[in-house]
This record gives sequence, structure tokens and C-alpha cells, in this order.
Amino acid sequence: MSNEHAHAPAHDDDEHNPHLAHHFDTMGQQTASAKLGMWLFLATEILMFSGLFLAYFILRMLYPEMVLEAHEHLSKWAGGINTVVLLTSSYTMALGVRSIQLGDVKKLRLMLVLTILCGCIFMVVKYFEYSAKFEHGMLPGKFYSAHLHGYEIDGLPHIFFGVYFLMTGLHGVHVVIGLAIMLWMFVRAGRGEFGAKNYVAIENTGLYWHLVDLVWIFLFPLLYLVK
Repeated sequence: MSNEHAHAPAHDDDEHNPHLAHHFDTMGQQTASAKLGMWLFLATEILMFSGLFLAYFILRMLYPEMVLEAHEHLSKWAGGINTVVLLTSSYTMALGVRSIQLGDVKKLRLMLVLTILCGCIFMVVKYFEYSAKFEHGMLPGKFYSAHLHGYEIDGLPHIFFGVYFLMTGLHGVHVVIGLAIMLWMFVRAGRGEFGAKNYVAIENTGLYWHLVDLVWIFLFPLLYLVK
């Protein structure tokens, strides 16, 4: 009986918490469910990108010389800058999560702005990189026309650039989605919806963003630094 009375006040507090959904009994239960759902979602994301990485390795196994030659036309500087930018954004996102765990909403919003800024820089660099590929005709499949612009790559470079655009393009879509989510978190934080006892949405946003960064950590060396 004493244990039931000891836990009663905490349970009552949860019942009156405006952030507790009606189908959960406690905030702890709601948080655990949200985290489980996020990890399951991230697992499906890993499976999806794993298929693309497998396609890359098969391409490299079948056409090693072509892959080595084609990758020389990718901008290592652009890839390197974007790598630094995303690593920085992971750090600011982690600081944001830690801030809201301590109840510091103001610092959370600042870290979200910095993370969004890094994500925007990444997309701007990617825009210029893609623009150069379009200008030089280094496109996938039937759209490949680099030979008309004075670039001669032996083998089947249109397949390499098909894999390149598919992998980096899908990653770019995930970056844009992440930016939209962080913007929404910024707005919700301004409304006072997060605090030291209610931050699972921010934590899950951070997990998603870290996955986006992790995927790029693999894309950069495989596509830009392959030897």
C-alpha cells in the first residue's frame, strides 16, 4: 500500500499534464512509445539506404575502372564542406536536445536555428554541385551527355551518375524533411510546448537528424574519395 501511495502523486501529475495523450496512462509510457516508434522508423530508413549502398558496391565490383574515373568529376571540396557542415549540425542538434532536457527553451531555439542554418548551407552547396553536373551533362541514364561537353569517361558513366543522383538526391530529400521538422519544433518550442519533462519530440528529431548525418558520412568517402 505504501508503494501505491508513493507513486500516486506522480501519476496524478501525469493525468493533469496537458501534453499527455489520452491513450497513455503516464508521460513515461508516452515517451517510451514515441522512442520505440522512432527507432523502428530509423531501422526502415537504414534498410532502404542499405539497398542503395549494395547497388553501389555491385556497380563498383562490375566496373571498377569506370567508377574510379567517373568519381574524379565530383567536387571533393563541395563534399568536404558539406561533411563539416553536417557534423557541426549534429553537434548543435545534440546541444539543443541537452538544453531542453535541462528546461532551457531559449537555448533550444537557438540551437535549432543554428542546425537549420547548417542544413540550408548543405542544400545550397548541393545546389551548386548539381548545377555543375547538369551544365556538363553528367546525368543519369539517357540524359547523360558529358561527351558533348568534352568529357570522355570510358565504360558506362551514366550508370555511376544514376547511382550518384539517386543516393545523394534521396539524402537531400531527407535533409529537407529534417529542416521542415526542425522548423516546426522551433515554432512549438516558442509556444511553450516543451520542457524538462516533455522533450521526446525534440529527442526524436535529433535522432532523425543524426541518421541523416550518418548516411552522409558513408556517402562522402564512397562517392567522393573512392580509390
